[in-house]
Amino acid sequence: MKQNENIEIALQERIKELNCLYGMARLAESCHGSMEEFLKCLVDFLPSSWRYAEVACARITFKGKTFESKEFAWTQWRQSAAIRVNDEISGDVTIIYMQERPLEDEGPFLKEERILLEGVAQKIGEIAVRILAEQELQENNRQLLLERKALQEANTALRLVLSNIENEKKHIYENIQLNIDRVIMPILHALAPAVSRSKIKYLELLRTSLEEMAAPFINQSLKHFSVLTPAEVDICNMIRNGMRTKEIASLRGVSTATINRHRENIRRKLNLSNKKINLTTFLKSNVGPVPSLLSGKDE
Repeated sequence: MKQNENIEIALQERIKELNCLYGMARLAESCHGSMEEFLKCLVDFLPSSWRYAEVACARITFKGKTFESKEFAWTQWRQSAAIRVNDEISGDVTIIYMQERPLEDEGPFLKEERILLEGVAQKIGEIAVRILAEQELQENNRQLLLERKALQEANTALRLVLSNIENEKKHIYENIQLNIDRVIMPILHALAPAVSRSKIKYLELLRTSLEEMAAPFINQSLKHFSVLTPAEVDICNMIRNGMRTKEIASLRGVSTATINRHRENIRRKLNLSNKKINLTTFLKSNVGPVPSLLSGKDE
């Protein structure tokens, strides 16, 4: 009869152990990744899994925080197990009987209850690792979202700055053109009667260059003219405005042979040598007028 009674008690204790571990798993799922909320619920749940549940209470310490079950009282009848997270002690779990009970394997506690308590402590550590990893992942995701938002805002601001720069450039071009039309051109027209017939082409060339100076092709012109000398730049502008070799030679006070050598050098530097490409057509279609001062090279 005594043996049957012991077997029944043992079975009841095993059922309590299984219910305890299952209940812990359910609590971990329902606490939405909050370790603190999990421990608050667990400390009230644990006493029901011990033999004398009616006088049992629980206390859990974890990372400097303490959680106690309802009607908690500190007595001499207690057993504890360390909680380890990544092989480091992070706290402990303690079961206490508030009233004296018959002596068993460990004070009033069964040896099976010691095993259960160790299992509970181990499970708390495992759950803590998972929850802390989830929290770290959530924080990383939050930081990524913040960084992504900041990047989007920075891109928006950059696009606005670039747009403002383009508008400012357009405004500058317009102002340049306006100043040329209202200030410089009238002066050129006033000078025209006083310029000798042999130099009038220079005046026309200057007027044409000024009219086109504010055009957006200026950057492309710089790219093409960067390899030329100041003299070659002037000759390119003359050729582009339809002046013939003889006219250019007369204006510059040199021979036509000298101008022809300049033309050959220009074609070579612009990669037009041995190509059936008209230099005048190329200059009109690919570059705009560039003042000779744009090149730092000597003739």
